[in-house]
Amino acid sequence: MNKDQVKGIVKNIAGKVQEEVGKLVGSKEQQVKGLGKQISGNAEKTYGDAKAIIKDSK
Repeated sequence: MNKDQVKGIVKNIAGKVQEEVGKLVGSKEQQVKGLGKQISGNAEKTYGDAKAIIKDSK
């Protein structure tokens, strides 16, 4: 795993936690911020996956 993949996974998990906390306290704003982190984390992980594929193909 490269650093982009790890950072993406961590952001995704943090986003899920933030979304759930938002649900528990009734904060739509926190839920949306959590979803945003999840999207960002998935994008970063995908970028890291692509970098790994390119590196492995050389």
